[in-house]
Amino acid sequence: MPEIYVDGDACPVKDEVVRVADRHGLAVHMVSNQWMRLPESPLVNRVVVSDGFDAADDWIVERAGPGDIVITADIPLAARCLEKGAQVLGPKGRDFNDENIGDALASRELASHLREMGEMGGGPAPFQKRDRSRFLHRLDEMIQALRRESARRQQEKP
Repeated sequence: MPEIYVDGDACPVKDEVVRVADRHGLAVHMVSNQWMRLPESPLVNRVVVSDGFDAADDWIVERAGPGDIVITADIPLAARCLEKGAQVLGPKGRDFNDENIGDALASRELASHLREMGEMGGGPAPFQKRDRSRFLHRLDEMIQALRRESARRQQEKP
């Protein structure tokens, strides 16, 4: 069974993840640097890590792997999880995969450089209702695909 790992500190779709995970009976690891209020569910594992730099990211990378789903907007974390074989979904419903992660990392670096130079301000576009809808749809699709793959592997076993 897939498990879902959530980079929880700034995740706007925590409630949605728990709702979908409950519906599918999947464990969720909500990882953050501080305690946070979450919907009650026996499937939710609240993980509070130290305030160390990348402590939450490191915890997720150490545990997530093939057949798991990681929810994060953190592009370097997404890249690390893809290397471990996990599927990665951003909170706005964007898939991160081997084909697009290089472009995402390069765009992140460029945006950071432009902000440092004062050429660009602000951050990402505000989270919208359609982002939530896209996320829910894509998360459900990922879970279904992982289940089909798991069933296929089970049938192939002698």
